[in-house]
Amino acid sequence: MVGKTVQFMGLSDQDRASMTPAPELVEGDHVELQVRRGDGKTQTLSLPPAAARIVAELLSRLLDGERVALLIEEQELSPAEASALLGISRPLVVHRMDIGDLPFRYVGTHRRALLKDVLALKARIDVQQQALKALAEDAEDLMVQYGL
Repeated sequence: MVGKTVQFMGLSDQDRASMTPAPELVEGDHVELQVRRGDGKTQTLSLPPAAARIVAELLSRLLDGERVALLIEEQELSPAEASALLGISRPLVVHRMDIGDLPFRYVGTHRRALLKDVLALKARIDVQQQALKALAEDAEDLMVQYGL
């Protein structure tokens, strides 16, 4: 289910071997992409600095053999897809929707949540889990030190 939401892509070893690393970008650099069409014509695209940084990071990750995915903040996810990203069950995602922890809308009878809202909930869950872990470690330390 998340497979269709998040599609990872990578390069073959042969493609990686034929690539050269992108140069390190510094303030004031101007990046252009040149596209050679099948008919021999070329087209040059000028990239703004933010897009150039994204492309440089993408190329660096691909060159390192990593697989990458493009995520869109406004992409809508089903409860099942959200559950896979959050690492919790689908019924718990629905419960989080019902109690207002995860904003959603109905598409017909189906619930849909925005990816950015799912990721925001994931961040809150991660903070809570870190706090619980720290609390458990403190309790363990107290037990060891004071025999409580």
